Amino acid sequence: MTTGELGKNYEPSSSEEKWYRYWLAGDYFHSLDVSEKKPFSIVIPPPNVTGMLHMGHALNNALQDIVIRFKRMQGYNALWMPGMDHAGIATQNVVEQLLAAEGLTRHDLGREEFIARVWQWKDKYGGVIINHLKRLGASCDWARERFTMDEGLSRAVREVFVRLYNDGLIYRGDYVVQWCPRCHTAISDLEVEYQEASGYLWNIRYPLADGTGYVVVATTRPETMLGDTAVAVNPEDGRFRGLTGKQVVLPLVNRIIPIIADSYVSADFGSGVVKITPACDPNDFAVASRHGLPLVKIMDGNGCINENGGQYQGQDRYVCRDNVLKDLEAQGYLLGREPHLHSKGCCYRCKTDIEPTVSTQWFVRVAPLAKEALAAVENGKTRIIPALWEATYFDWLNNIRDWCISRQIWWGHRIPVWYCQDCGNTIVAATDPADCPRCGSAHLSQDDDVLDTWFSSALWPFSTLGWPDETEALKTFYPTSLLVTGFDILFFWVARMMMMGLYVRKEVPFRDVYLHALVRDENGEKMSKSRGNIIDPLDMIDKFGADAFRFTLCAYTAQGRDVKMSEERIEGYKHFVNKIWNAAKFSLMNLRDYPGPVSADADLTGDGLLLPDRWISHRLNQVTAEVTRQIEEYRFNEAAGSLYQFIWHEFCDWYLELIKPTLYGKVNPDQRAAVQGTLQRVLTTILQLLHPFMPFLTEEIWQALDENQDSIMMSSYPVFDPDRVDEDADAKMNLIMEVITAIRNIRGEMEIPPSKKLLVSISIPDDYSRQTISDASQYITHLANLEALVVGADLAEPKGSVSAIISAGRVFVLMEDSLDLGRKMAKIEKELAKLDRELANSANKLANRDFLAKADPQVIDRERGKNRDLVQRRQLLAESLARLKFMES
Repeated sequence: MTTGELGKNYEPSSSEEKWYRYWLAGDYFHSLDVSEKKPFSIVIPPPNVTGMLHMGHALNNALQDIVIRFKRMQGYNALWMPGMDHAGIATQNVVEQLLAAEGLTRHDLGREEFIARVWQWKDKYGGVIINHLKRLGASCDWARERFTMDEGLSRAVREVFVRLYNDGLIYRGDYVVQWCPRCHTAISDLEVEYQEASGYLWNIRYPLADGTGYVVVATTRPETMLGDTAVAVNPEDGRFRGLTGKQVVLPLVNRIIPIIADSYVSADFGSGVVKITPACDPNDFAVASRHGLPLVKIMDGNGCINENGGQYQGQDRYVCRDNVLKDLEAQGYLLGREPHLHSKGCCYRCKTDIEPTVSTQWFVRVAPLAKEALAAVENGKTRIIPALWEATYFDWLNNIRDWCISRQIWWGHRIPVWYCQDCGNTIVAATDPADCPRCGSAHLSQDDDVLDTWFSSALWPFSTLGWPDETEALKTFYPTSLLVTGFDILFFWVARMMMMGLYVRKEVPFRDVYLHALVRDENGEKMSKSRGNIIDPLDMIDKFGADAFRFTLCAYTAQGRDVKMSEERIEGYKHFVNKIWNAAKFSLMNLRDYPGPVSADADLTGDGLLLPDRWISHRLNQVTAEVTRQIEEYRFNEAAGSLYQFIWHEFCDWYLELIKPTLYGKVNPDQRAAVQGTLQRVLTTILQLLHPFMPFLTEEIWQALDENQDSIMMSSYPVFDPDRVDEDADAKMNLIMEVITAIRNIRGEMEIPPSKKLLVSISIPDDYSRQTISDASQYITHLANLEALVVGADLAEPKGSVSAIISAGRVFVLMEDSLDLGRKMAKIEKELAKLDRELANSANKLANRDFLAKADPQVIDRERGKNRDLVQRRQLLAESLARLKFMES
């Protein structure tokens, strides 16, 4: 082994750039289409081509990178498939904004030139996020990078569309869709964001056509009454018996419309009579279909009233609302209003209020596909982790509606449907037809719409591997092993991939689906520009390094819980990075003269110097098993916690301190070499365990540990070794550490300077434990800074001493006569009084019913945690005070 040197401080910026270039040059991220190794594959949730790295991306990709590096080191043929999504609506909006700055619209350019402009933008500016992922350390197989609009994926999209159409699972029809007046396109139900809004429930008088009276209709959207084609009541509502079948006069419009009975109407809503506007509401559309009602479309694509709105034509929908209300009131139809909370939908892209409208669109009939996707999870072919999301998945698939897949934009996969201008034939084909198969005419026009972006994304697990060709990559890596994504796109993407994978490949697209939660600020609030609480991942990488940032994300990623993030927490793990760096520097300095393994017959146990080596080897073995299991179970926070505890506390705080006398003192050369051998092996294993979490730091130290070796990611991930289990060493070291900790606690409580040597006696009745302490006296003397240590079976408590109870007996620390017990007790009593006041305030708050009823649950949890901490601090101080009073007596 040829060891190198580490600099005084770890410099993340230079290290990260250097080692990422090294990994790329060595092609270390590449997987093989054909290999004897067992395959393991992950497809990246493709970020939008317009995207920039945010905290959700950072978490998602850090977790994927941990798993893929872990599996690569375990010897798998590990593929992490990268790529980007063309993001139809978002990308078109970006380019249209650029055109607007030139005084142009896409219509000025025409479709072909506009699409060319989008490709130019994509080639120049798109995909910035890929470079951001590289800065995070993402070890994707970049040579395989795919784009949802590349030639191969376009073939796949057309092929699937044609298959679905031929199987009767794609159809075209009129239906009420969610329409965005800003983006000028239909969007799916899932792409509507709902928020609670304050509004009114208006009561409007609809006169009976026979002049015998009127009914009162309650509505939240009076402007849509221009398109009413009926009013409806619940058939079980006795208040309206005899009205069904009669007619009313539609106010302002003077259209005669019927009164119908339908169970859709809730008798408890408003007056019990509702207006039916089939072209403006999906539920009303369903009612109209059942009763054969006509459709009257009153709005255009901009959300303005069209020619069917009579005198209101050309008015914006909300301007029209105000005018309709004024006219209703003026003509005596408006009876009043009452405050009403309702759910308002807006476009997930531009946040414009959605306008449901009847439109001719393309749909996927998803019920048959959903049945298979549901069964695949029920029978265990695919696992959803954490399992709590299974119920949500099942509920959505059991109540699924047909999927509107057409979008009225230009950027995207154009629907592969052509219409013959001569005979009216509809042609659905995977390749562009030259002529009509029915009449032979070459006068064909392609459908103007493009497919929903999620349609191409639904094919991602197999289209990226070369389908519709039966490639070697497809045979090797499909089904993929794992999908890591946010729970918020369980419906958008995960369920649709399940449906399409089972439909096309007759096999699930992935074996495991790990759904992580959202990244929020330290108070549990959603990050947003308006709140000013956004944390920029790139800023954090610049400031603290990618490794500290990645490790923080993992440390706070518990299954089923949101990730609470703050700059202070990232800074805390930067200290952990520095701790590892300094421990590695110490280790390398003391390994320069390591002669290699000692001979098998060397005397290494004479004075017990190998107990720390036995203990650290045992603990390292246990941690290896823990971390391996935790990663395999996707318990990332537990894995990070296990590594943190072992490296910082057991390796750095204990083991390195325990071996210093051996490394620095005049001891048996074989014993020193044995310690060096353990140190070298433990440090090597720590780096391997830690590499998936901190790839840059571990590569830097790995190369310094042996300048002649390959990348750390080419080394084997450590495995649990049953022969290294050493419960005896573990029990002995736990007792030794308990003794040292007890002495240190007394030193701290009594405010004795660290440099002051102490006189200590320990009374331990048990022979085994007493012998353990006696054999380890040099460690205790060294780490507790003792002048003398006495160990006995039944020692009396020395006068003027402070004692502590340990599991095997009692520890006595002799105090000097000059110790001012009165001053010390007064100080503790003052602190106790302060804690009592804080505890009283906290207890009163937690007993306050108003606080418990109105406060945010996270605020209540923080207060309960604060209360627990106060109780623990008070207990420790009370114990210290009791010891001092005992001494004084």
